[in-house]
Amino acid sequence: MPFLFFFVSLQRMNLSQESLKAARELLCGAPLRVVVVSHTNPDGDAIGSSLALREALTAHGHSVTCIVPNRYPYYLDWIPNIQHLLIFKSDHDKAVEAVNNAEVIICADMSNLSRLDELGDVIAANATAKRVLVDHHLSPDPSFDVMFSHPESSSTAFLAYSIIAELFGKEAVTATVAEQLYVGMMTDTGNFSFSFLTPELFRAVADLSATGINIPQIYNNVYNSFTESRARLFGYVINRKMKTLHKGTVAYMSLTEEEMRRFWFQQGDSEGFVNYPLTIKKMKMSAIFIEHHDFIRVSLRSRGNVDVDEFARRYFNGGGHKNAAGGKSFVTMEETIAHYIASVKEFVEEGSLSKKD
Repeated sequence: MPFLFFFVSLQRMNLSQESLKAARELLCGAPLRVVVVSHTNPDGDAIGSSLALREALTAHGHSVTCIVPNRYPYYLDWIPNIQHLLIFKSDHDKAVEAVNNAEVIICADMSNLSRLDELGDVIAANATAKRVLVDHHLSPDPSFDVMFSHPESSSTAFLAYSIIAELFGKEAVTATVAEQLYVGMMTDTGNFSFSFLTPELFRAVADLSATGINIPQIYNNVYNSFTESRARLFGYVINRKMKTLHKGTVAYMSLTEEEMRRFWFQQGDSEGFVNYPLTIKKMKMSAIFIEHHDFIRVSLRSRGNVDVDEFARRYFNGGGHKNAAGGKSFVTMEETIAHYIASVKEFVEEGSLSKKD
């Protein structure tokens, strides 16, 4: 019966049989040198899906290296085998060597190489490696040799689960793999509260649970492991920095480098801040602007039919999902906020913020 459930899941996700065939021919044969990469500022889904793919491919005999462009949030330190993850900024030479020697490069939780910053240039220079996409974001680069692009999947981890089980069998989903995948599924769905919560997803979660993983402990490790400084930063942002527009239906927040230093900011400390305004009943859209050395990172969230993927593409050269997207700004914080306010006004005037759910 579990196998039947998995078969139904694959059919409803419409995994391409052509892609599955190509992936089998590529990954189910002789051992290969494989690199798995994920996006800048890697989150739970990026880390969980990447490490799970590494685990399954290593068990099949491949030599696998996982690389991310920069440091992951500290509250993910406990994930099994995360010590095998190379961070491009600090493990530069090892990462470049692995990419240069790779026969297969798997891009997980990202739709194109631009999400990798400088690491993307290193990968682009390897013209012989086969490239595989495993992702659930919109508008993927069509140049991959094998593509598993499923925006209807709630997370890349759920997609990775389906691919691993299809290629290597359910037995490949060990307790270690299950823990890694559960982190990705849990974090990218807001602990199973966002969109695309399908019966197939919960059947997959049941399969992961059956391996014996401790789900309450995983939740505690991720969501109850912050620092005191992070709690104080959150209070500061909500109390002092949250502004509202258009009769309280749109919000935005900002953090400068000086403010982050004041609260001993660590990578990942602002995770989830952008979601908080959406707990207000009439709020439809939220943004946070976080200052980096040479740009401002823009994170956008919405609910219902408010399409922040469209907003990000139009106004901030970004993209993502309908209700969760991002981009970058290369002007000052003041100019960025002014641009956001003007863009929201245009968005409102054309009716994009008043669409019925």
